[in-house]
Amino acid sequence: MFLLLIMLLQQPQLRATQPNYFFPVVMLLLIAGGVGWLIAAVLGFARSPAFGPSARWFSYAAVCLVIYHLHFLLFGVFAVLGISQNSVDLSMALGIGAFFNLFVVLGAICAIMGFVRMTNPR
Repeated sequence: MFLLLIMLLQQPQLRATQPNYFFPVVMLLLIAGGVGWLIAAVLGFARSPAFGPSARWFSYAAVCLVIYHLHFLLFGVFAVLGISQNSVDLSMALGIGAFFNLFVVLGAICAIMGFVRMTNPR
């Protein structure tokens, strides 16, 4: 599967046209996701004293996903800046994009810790 994907990406005649609604939909979903995870983090930290350490870990996971959304925006800004300059140097954007899923992994670890810390099953 991976070899097939590499061979597909090496084809010079591979072209795609971007639909007109692509940029607004991506921006709307990115902003809505960031705001939603920010609300989840605030509510989680506000309610963690009542619900214990598991709620705090879930709040940490929400904060990691807020940072993920900010990281995605930062990657987009550096990609646009790299393309808009005279030389097409995307090394800064690729340096930021290399750690694309770092905060998703950290959020998953925090969520796992939240599930582990749940001590009162009903």
